[in-house]
Amino acid sequence: MKFGGTSVAGAEQIKRAARRIVAAREAGNRAVAVLSARGKTTDELVAQALEISERPDSREMDMLLSTGERISCALCAMAIHDMGHKAISLTGSQAGIVTDSSHTKARIIDVRADRIREALDEDRIVLVAGFQGVSTESQDVTTLGRGGSDTTAVALAAALGADVCEIYTDVAGVFSADPRIVPDARKLTVASYEETLEMAASGARVLQLRSVEYARNHGVRIHCRSSFDDGPGTLVVTEDEAEQESVEQPFVTAVTHTDDEARVTLTGIRDEPGVAGEIFNALAEAGINVDVIIQNEPVRPDELADLSFTIDRSELTAATDAIAALGNVSQGVRTDDRIGKVSIIGAGMRSHPGVAAKVFEVLGAEEINIEMISTSPIKISCVISADRVADAVRVLHQAFELGADAVRPEDPAGAEHRPTISS
Repeated sequence: MKFGGTSVAGAEQIKRAARRIVAAREAGNRAVAVLSARGKTTDELVAQALEISERPDSREMDMLLSTGERISCALCAMAIHDMGHKAISLTGSQAGIVTDSSHTKARIIDVRADRIREALDEDRIVLVAGFQGVSTESQDVTTLGRGGSDTTAVALAAALGADVCEIYTDVAGVFSADPRIVPDARKLTVASYEETLEMAASGARVLQLRSVEYARNHGVRIHCRSSFDDGPGTLVVTEDEAEQESVEQPFVTAVTHTDDEARVTLTGIRDEPGVAGEIFNALAEAGINVDVIIQNEPVRPDELADLSFTIDRSELTAATDAIAALGNVSQGVRTDDRIGKVSIIGAGMRSHPGVAAKVFEVLGAEEINIEMISTSPIKISCVISADRVADAVRVLHQAFELGADAVRPEDPAGAEHRPTISS
């Protein structure tokens, strides 16, 4: 069981989480819970660091940021003790979360859960601080990046052979679009790992990308559900299981978006082998994830190429610094920090022609200019101006009939949560 920051924000929320954990134990399960930092604690810790240093040392940032989750776990353990059950809170390192040495963005390389198993054998409820581990090389505390508690929970579920990994959050599950933008967005009862991975990569923030990737690789069933009611949420499973759960396989499942990206364009780069590798190696060494990439091919041999790519807006300065360090790799660098992206995602898109044409037609009718395009077998992403993202989400959601009112009355019980689409 994993509880996010809003699920443990105050004393009452922590007690509610404790009651859920105890209920799972009293139902005959052996329970392990991963807790995030309370509310805005992580943001507040980052702000404190920036009060001291404009560029805080990454190792010390990990030492600082890892404290938030430890506070949540200790407080929740106290609440469980008061309910008459035995509990123990563990840091990430005490729980056996072993990572690489990449501070603030570490990756889990092993889970040595012997101490957790011993505590479970002693009939204890185990609470693990999310978002953190220990480097196998330096023995330093590391953190896993934003949303890292999801990955902690999935990794522990895999290591312990858990029946399910329940992710408790402030929403009822995964929706066909952001309900804040599309009020009639529909909750999905089931989604495949592949669809959920594309959603997470394209802006949906209910589940962290790496946690879904880890779940897929280790066969962990994820149940994403609300902390504030007992209703079922969204089950994330294999594509075969998702098809069995669904009445029919829809060709579009969801519309996702992000409005916090930036674009970098390198003008006048040499059109020769190895140049792109040099550029993106520099970005990788700076820890920058690149999303959409477009390079034009010069019309004549004596012309130079242009290369554009998108990144998270918060990494724009680091990206331009990394490129500048390469010297004269291009004649110029242009940036745009008001870029957004809208995507449609669905496993059924593989067998339905004309989906891309419909996306472009719908956005064109709304006079939304598409600046870059990226596709996969189950995704179409369009880079657009950030101020038109919400409009794009609404019109695409409507065009592909993803709203709750699009459900056909003959669907069986429970299908009202499935994104069925009329052809």
